[in-house]
Amino acid sequence: MEIKNQKYLKTLLIIFALAISGGCRQMQKDSPEIKEKSPFAYDETALPNKKPWTSQNFNSNPENFQFVIIGDRTGGANAEETFKLAVNQINLLQPEFVINVGDLIEGYSDDKAELNAEWDDVQGMLNKLDMPFFRVPGNHDIANETAQEVWRERYGAGYYYFVYNDVLFVALDSEDPPRVAPEGMKEKLEEYNRLQTEDPEKAQEMLAEFMSDEEVIAGLSKPVEFSDEQIDFVKNTLAQNPEVRWTFLFLHEPAWENPSDSFKAIQSLLKGRDHTFFAGHLHYYDYDKIDGYEHITMGPAGASFHQTGPGNVDHIMWVTMTEKGPQMGNIALKGVFDRMGLDTTLFGAYDRKGYY
Repeated sequence: MEIKNQKYLKTLLIIFALAISGGCRQMQKDSPEIKEKSPFAYDETALPNKKPWTSQNFNSNPENFQFVIIGDRTGGANAEETFKLAVNQINLLQPEFVINVGDLIEGYSDDKAELNAEWDDVQGMLNKLDMPFFRVPGNHDIANETAQEVWRERYGAGYYYFVYNDVLFVALDSEDPPRVAPEGMKEKLEEYNRLQTEDPEKAQEMLAEFMSDEEVIAGLSKPVEFSDEQIDFVKNTLAQNPEVRWTFLFLHEPAWENPSDSFKAIQSLLKGRDHTFFAGHLHYYDYDKIDGYEHITMGPAGASFHQTGPGNVDHIMWVTMTEKGPQMGNIALKGVFDRMGLDTTLFGAYDRKGYY
């Protein structure tokens, strides 16, 4: 009898404990202290009906994120101050990360110490960024076997991918296999950069002569090839990430301008997938829509202008990834200034002929 009473008592205690627990959970659920609070609050008694604001929801989707794309710094670097200005302004904007489309150093040297010194100089500027910076190799960065070796020693692969917030980012190497550089390229760059300081008019004449050179024109018009290994990399990367929200692809040379069979193979792998291409190299902003997909060539961020027209602008691109796809806004480097206002000392060294 005593054992039965103990079992009965134990059962009652369990039922009582469950009842108390359920009641506590209900009280917690209804408790105003733990209800999810809106970040937006106002005096409802003062504004019971009419509101001095629109009815749209706050643009605060947690899945949205922002990043910046920045173009060529070199290829006849105009001024060190321009790229430094870009770094400072990116810090004002506070994106989550930054991606470059190649040509951070002048390169075209066979001296590893000289190449490393150039990279060290760039790294000193990039160290001032508050966020990660992703590199993409350009023709100046890996112009020859020595430069390619330095790149591998410092940064590893020339092509790679990463996924951020369910979005795929693919960095391609448009110098794989590398192109043959015009003869005397290093010396010409050094002379051009010297003339920009000593005789800007002469520098412009030299640039115009260089860009009209038949060998240079032939090199620029030659289709960009991609190795079989790189095409396999793209194929495998896409297969491993079949259901991402979007795919962004970055390369230095806009291979779509005169597409090779190898680039067409990459484009065919992307059919049916939401994606956008970004490149640089031409130092001129351009927009193309090919088969319904956006292909964007960035303007420079310090590199010399190679032609005239509205695409002549030092800028960065601000990209917001939304549930409907990317929103993109181009920001001219003179379009952002800090809380101190327009400081002529900040922009004085940045004035560029033909900017407007």
